[in-house]
Amino acid sequence: MTVLAAAPAHAEADSVNKTDITAELRPGGVLHVKEQISYTGQPRRTLLTRTRYDDANDRLYRVTGFKGEGTLSGDTIALTGKNGSATIEYDVAGAVAPAGGGEELRWYVVSGWSAPVKDAVVKLSGPSPLQNLSCFAGDLASATGCTAASMDESGTRAEFEQQGLGPSQAFTVVAGFPAGASGGKPILERRFELANAFALNTLTGGALVGLLVLLLGGVGLLYWTRGRDARVLDHEAGGTVTTTRDGRFSPPDGVRPGQIGTLIDEQADVIDVTATIVDLAVRGYIRIDEQPRGAYDAPDWLLVKLPDAPLEALLDYERALHQAIFDGRDYVLLSQLHGTFASGLGKVRDALYRDVVAQGWFARRPDSVRTRWTTIGVIVTALGVLATVLLAWFTTYGLLGLALIIAGAALSVGGQYMPAKTAKGSAALAHTLGFRDYLASGEIGEVPPAQRIELFSRYLPYAVVFDNVDRWARVVASLNGNARQADNLYWYQGPAEWDLSKFADSMRTLTLTTSGAISASRQFRRPI
Repeated sequence: MTVLAAAPAHAEADSVNKTDITAELRPGGVLHVKEQISYTGQPRRTLLTRTRYDDANDRLYRVTGFKGEGTLSGDTIALTGKNGSATIEYDVAGAVAPAGGGEELRWYVVSGWSAPVKDAVVKLSGPSPLQNLSCFAGDLASATGCTAASMDESGTRAEFEQQGLGPSQAFTVVAGFPAGASGGKPILERRFELANAFALNTLTGGALVGLLVLLLGGVGLLYWTRGRDARVLDHEAGGTVTTTRDGRFSPPDGVRPGQIGTLIDEQADVIDVTATIVDLAVRGYIRIDEQPRGAYDAPDWLLVKLPDAPLEALLDYERALHQAIFDGRDYVLLSQLHGTFASGLGKVRDALYRDVVAQGWFARRPDSVRTRWTTIGVIVTALGVLATVLLAWFTTYGLLGLALIIAGAALSVGGQYMPAKTAKGSAALAHTLGFRDYLASGEIGEVPPAQRIELFSRYLPYAVVFDNVDRWARVVASLNGNARQADNLYWYQGPAEWDLSKFADSMRTLTLTTSGAISASRQFRRPI
């Protein structure tokens, strides 16, 4: 036979039957609180230690020196008394603030209980007579007065009472004292709000403008002193371009297409390499054979290495490109170069940058100058982001950090324009631009017919650099030395039934395809 013990009808409900509170305001603005609590169950109390003070700050109440029949974990009090009775004590700092020429004590003597509070009595005393008092009960922002409030005849003690508080409701006492009675001050902590962190007013706006002018002016000064091309004399800048000399080809200042391309935009990029490939063909180092194709076939060209070509006469970057194309082979299809000669192109690029420095056009490699200034700009931008976060978090001057971000971004962008040409480089550029105007005119001039195909073929690589390949290719296609249309050029062979009238279309497609093959290498990603 099994006997079952009867369980209680229900667990004892949590409740605070009565709390008697004695509060004494001491020197330094410290409020000493002693609470004698009669309760049932296991009620808990969460102290209110932070309230809104103004638009920018929170007011803190720091509870210290906790002792008695309970434990304080964070802001939560758990009672440990016996027989439903417990006594606790603690100190509160920050409960006093200046007000109306005096001091005002404000403390939430009863708040945050997890159970209803049936009756609460507060006895308050201070270092000097009270000037006024008030109390509120209910929700935290309630303006409803408490059940009763009074002070004795001497004005040194006040008593407050409140009955029937619900869970989490607050009983707040407010008392006024003469100025300097306790010397207490509120404890304020700046509250982070995005609108406050980036407040725009006369001070922050003026400081932002001033800092922007200073920083951006500094970036401009750096460009003016370090990034501008050296000035050249008027007669150097305006010199005429001699396109022929003794009936022979004479490019500006005797420079090659790849050099000119790097001189113009200070970049060793796709178009410079494309022009150099065409130039190597025109000068007799390779031959370009256009491959026959069907209606739906992609165009392709065979690059053929010509025997006995004097490779020792090539410049370093030209020799590096020739080696990258063939790599021990005698011929290669252009389509086979996609992504296969990346390391060789890296050497071409390095050689081009070294070459423009060796020519005396730049004091330093343009790519190194860009990298250095861009890196500095990125660092300044990162510091600006950090400064903005710190200023926004701890002050209302977050806008000032934005000035540093803007200056860093300007320096990063401006770093692309920091490579500066020397006086020799500026003069070479002036002559180069004159040569570009000549090519753009597409005029044949006083060139003997027998020399036109060779001479104007040699101008074609420069037209590639100047993005004028279509027009100049048509000039080349119109040339003949014997009053009939040629079937091929000495450096460019077309398939069967191809003649020079199709050369312009072939060259346009060749340059685009070659540039695409080079761009497939990670060494060259800049657009044409």
